[in-house]
Amino acid sequence: MKVTDIKSCYIGPEISPEQFIAEHIFLYLAKGKVNGYEGNKKQAINAGEHCLFFKNHLARYNKEKSENEFEKVVIVFDEAFLKKFQEKHKPTVGKFKPESAFLKLDKSEFISNFIQSLAPYYNSSGKIDKAFADIKREELLIILLKNDPELAGIFFDYGIPEKINLEAFMNKNFKFNVSIQRLAYMTGRSLSAFKRDFKEIFNETPNRWLVQKRLQEAHFLIEKRNKKPTDIYVELGFEDLSHFSYAFKKQFGYAPTELSKK
Repeated sequence: MKVTDIKSCYIGPEISPEQFIAEHIFLYLAKGKVNGYEGNKKQAINAGEHCLFFKNHLARYNKEKSENEFEKVVIVFDEAFLKKFQEKHKPTVGKFKPESAFLKLDKSEFISNFIQSLAPYYNSSGKIDKAFADIKREELLIILLKNDPELAGIFFDYGIPEKINLEAFMNKNFKFNVSIQRLAYMTGRSLSAFKRDFKEIFNETPNRWLVQKRLQEAHFLIEKRNKKPTDIYVELGFEDLSHFSYAFKKQFGYAPTELSKK
């Protein structure tokens, strides 16, 4: 069997639809394309490529089909699994922080052979029997650590995010549609401390500031970059077009479609 014959497969706990990576994820893309975004950086993952997504990062992505097909292998390394693996294998763990939410992996015969080895174990819905799931996850993690031992410093770091510069973080990540609680966690603060620090820096509440910041960006993109409202509302963190249009008109006194015609 060729790697290109692999159909979609998923191993591990379910992934939240939130624009936040809660657990480490391995992705092999068999068919199609994934466009990832993490604040000020974009990453395209093409068919035949392997990639890691690291936990405790804000990110979003969209999928593109190829000839109406999108096939991938997704394997989640959740904290409970990683702790069992660490207790069993006792890998050497150094300090290594990822510079990005995404890491493309170099071509590897070990990984290619691993992908092919999954085929006999999963059913038509892409699920692998639980009896084999952890064995295959363990096998993949051994391969990844053999190829790059420094990854142990990422996988086996169970700490929470450290306190960081709130102003810089918000100006970089205001487009992500996540809860205020999540933003507080990402900046290493309790919710009350986040709101207090936010008020001191921006003289505004987080929710109001986020809406205003997104609308200012929308105004710029429509007026200066000739973007259409339908093309930008999701990437600016609005859940639907009607909410975006209502907020825009309330802020500027006219609908975004009127601005695009000027």
